[in-house]
Amino acid sequence: MPTAVETVQAFMHAMEKGDFVAARKCLADDLSFQGPFETFSAPEPYLQSLKKLHHIVARVEVRKMFVDGGDVCLLYDMVTNTPAGTAFIAEWHQVKGGKIQAIRVVFDARPFASMFAAS
Repeated sequence: MPTAVETVQAFMHAMEKGDFVAARKCLADDLSFQGPFETFSAPEPYLQSLKKLHHIVARVEVRKMFVDGGDVCLLYDMVTNTPAGTAFIAEWHQVKGGKIQAIRVVFDARPFASMFAAS
C-alpha cells in the first residue's frame, strides 16, 4: 500500500498531466472536499470541477510539504494564465488506506470570484 505522501504525490502528478483517470484512483469513494467556493462529498463532482479549472492552471510550484502520519499538507503557488495571476494555496489531505479521504483547500479567493460568478 502506498504511503500518504506517495498517494498525494501520485494525485498531484496525475493532475499536472490532466490524467483524471489516474487522479480518481487516488481518491476514496467517500471523499470529502472543502474549498472556498465548493464542497463535495464524492470524488466525481470534485473531479468535474477540477476539469473545468484545469485549462487555467499554467503550473503548480510546491513550496513546502508537511507530513504527519496520514496527514499531508502542501503549500504551493498555483500559477494561472488568467488576470487572477498566482495564488498561494494551502491544501490539507487526509489519507487512509492508500486513498485520499478528505481535502481542505484554503486560499484568497477574491481574485477568482468573478470567474466563478460567471460560471
